[in-house]
Formats: sequence, structure tokens, C-alpha cells
Amino acid sequence: MIPRYSRPDMAAIWEPANKFRIWYEIEAHACDAQAALGVITKEAAKAVWANGNKPYTPDRIARIDEIEREIHHDVIAFLTELAEHVGDEARFVHQGMTSSDVLDTCLAVQMTEAADILLADVDALLVVMERRAREHKDHVCIGRSHGIHAEPTTFGIKLAGHYAEFKRNRDRLAAAREEVATCAISGAVGTFANIDPAVEAHVAEKMGLAIETVSTQVIPRDRHAAFFSTLAIVAGGIERLATEIRHLQRSEVREAQEFFAKGQKGSSAMPHKRNPILTENLTGLARIVRMAVVPALENITLWHERDISHSSVERMIAPDSTVTLDFALARMTSMLDKLVVYPASMLENLQQFGGLHDSQRVLLILTQNGVSREVAYAIVQRNAMKVWRSYGIDPDNPDGTVEPTPEDKDAAGHESRFLFYLTHDEEVAEALGADKLAEMFEGQSTAFHTKHADTIFERVFGKA
Repeated sequence: MIPRYSRPDMAAIWEPANKFRIWYEIEAHACDAQAALGVITKEAAKAVWANGNKPYTPDRIARIDEIEREIHHDVIAFLTELAEHVGDEARFVHQGMTSSDVLDTCLAVQMTEAADILLADVDALLVVMERRAREHKDHVCIGRSHGIHAEPTTFGIKLAGHYAEFKRNRDRLAAAREEVATCAISGAVGTFANIDPAVEAHVAEKMGLAIETVSTQVIPRDRHAAFFSTLAIVAGGIERLATEIRHLQRSEVREAQEFFAKGQKGSSAMPHKRNPILTENLTGLARIVRMAVVPALENITLWHERDISHSSVERMIAPDSTVTLDFALARMTSMLDKLVVYPASMLENLQQFGGLHDSQRVLLILTQNGVSREVAYAIVQRNAMKVWRSYGIDPDNPDGTVEPTPEDKDAAGHESRFLFYLTHDEEVAEALGADKLAEMFEGQSTAFHTKHADTIFERVFGKA
């Protein structure tokens, strides 16, 4: 967790002042419950609130650290410093409790607070993503599989797919928040031998948590593993969109690019450069979030009722993962909000290979007109290879030299070289007639592929 990739609200959750405030509230609420049960006096519980409820200033935090350096126990150091403010009634604090009651319940509060920020981050991203998707719903571009031109889609449909993914991610985050929002105040080995379960119920209510079913002295770490795994899935969604933008910004593609501000510089060596630095940064940040998953899964296994092998791990991955994901979501929202889109370049790229994106459509037309699928595939592939050859790409000439045929030279003057070769193919003419294929394609090549865009948008965003 470094300032460069931290936002104040999320970082504050993991600051010592917030942690000790939560510890204090857990102990003070437990005292109220103990007083209601008659275990301690009501005056003692009031004294804890009256004398101990002070901000955890740098001086107080330094005093706790000073005590811990001597006794080597963080919770006892905290209780000792608290007693210096509360006075004699402090002997009733922590009655029947163990350190994990405080630590695990506090971590649950911190993780729910972090989840609330992340949920708000996703909501903000969804608003921008929907706006940009609707803006580009009808801007046709080539779809790619394996990085190779496939069939047309629209840039809006691309973004709608990412929107749907982040809607699922929001549901996952909400479920992960619920998963970790549990309180454990059950004492040593989790049996409530020295503390009434009513104390746990009271603290849980006051801290906005559910009651842990069986705590075994610690809250089971499968909950935490689910939480960190969810963060990783959200980070994966960020990286997927970031990778798409990075590809589209490549010089030879240039269908979209990150906003480049006046005065911004892209390279220390090459003044012409406009690099996709934000999406590259997001790709790296996603890796940081994902790296928490394996340690979180390994934390599930503890010795018997508890050990602290998980503790050092969580002190690192909880702040780092949540702070990093918060920053990444905000950066993605800002990047997408300002993303520059080039519909003209999309159309230019779409038309780059003379109509090859219609190969499946021709295949199906032939099969629907009595040609077997195997023969139809061979016919279409044969003509598709002619198109590749006409652009200087010939698999039969691996040395890179391609000699255009007279037919290739004739095809070069046509908008759809693919259609040109097909209409001059005897087997196609025999199956369809001389003019049928041209009639089928006239003026509707891309419209055919994008005719269900409204249906897709209704599925994603609902009826307008």
C-alpha cells in the first residue's frame, strides 16, 4: 500500500487510528452487554465510555506501540493504554474474551467498510460504462477471435458485455461483503465458557455484523478466502477491459485510445508517442490484487482451534488488495469516461480484407441451397484464400513473395473482393445462380451482423 496508488477514504480504513477505534468500540459494547447480564457493574461500563472514548491521536498510538515493544502483544498493549485513561474500572474490560474476539471482529468491520467503498466504485463505473455503450451502440467494428478478424459487432456491444460482467461482479462483491461480515466474541477455543453468547449478539448488532456460527476462537478463514477471491475476479474484469483498450490503441489498429491531455508527454525519447499508460497500469494493478488469492486460500488451514499463521498474511493482503482495487476501479472509470473512440477507423479496419467477415454467412447460404456443409466449406475457404492472396498473403509462398493473377488484379477494383471471387466461382453460380449472391449482400453486409444489437442491449440494460 503506497500513496501513489491509494485513495484517502480506503487507506483510512487500515490506519492504526481506525483500527484502535474499532477495537475500543468492540470492548465498550461488550462491557455494556456484560453490565446488562450483571457480570460487571453498570458504572464500570459507563466509565469505559466516559473515560476511554477519546480519539486515537498519534500520541496515543505511539504509547500503544511503546508498550507493545516491551510486552510483544498488540491487544494487551492496547488494553494497557486504555486502562491508563479508564482507571480502576478497566479491570472489567475484556472479561471472558480472547484476543481473536477483538482482532477478527475488527477485521470483519474493516472488510465490510472496504467492501462498501468498492461497491460504490463499481456503481460509478457502471454508470460511465452504460453511457459509453449506448453512445456507441451502432458504431460497427470488426470482432476478433484469436486476434484475427472474425465478424462485425459494434463497439457498444463490446462495452455492453463488460457492463454485464461488472454487474455480476457487483453481485459477487455484495455476497463477499455478507460472507465476511461476522462477529466472534466467544472466548478461548470458541466455547463461551467464560462469556455469555448474549455478549456476542449485542456486539454484533452494534457493529453491524452477523453472528459467526462456530468461531473455534477465530472466524473461519474460508470466508476471507471467498472475499479475496472475489476481489481478484473484479480485478480480472478490469484487466480484460484494459487489455481490449490497449489492443485498440495500437498504431496499426487505432480504433480507440486513452485521452491525451494538452501538455502531456508520452515518451522521454520519442515525442510522437501516445502510450496507453493508464490501461497498462491497470493491468499491473490487477496482478497485485490477484496475488492475494493463494495466501488467502492457504490461510483456511490453521492448527486445531487457532494459530496466528494467517495474521501476518492478512495484515498485508487486506490493506493492499482493497486499496489497490479501489484505486484501479476509480482509474478505470476515469479512463473510460474520457476514452477517445474512432468510428471511422473501425469501419476502415472492418473493410480492410474485402468482405471476408461474411464467410460464415456465405457458407450457410450455400448449405441452405442444397450444398453439403463439407463442399460448401471448401468452396468458401478456396475463395477466402484468394482474397488473402490478393492482399499479398499466400500460405503457399512462405518466403513472402506473392504473384497476383489477372483475376486478383480485377478483384482489386471491387469493394468486396470476397464477393467478386464468389460471383466468378462456377460452383457458387451453379448452386445459387449468377446474381442471387450479389442480391443477398447488396447494401446490408454489416447490418446483417448487427441487427440484434437492440435485443442484446435490452438484455443488459433492460427496456429503454
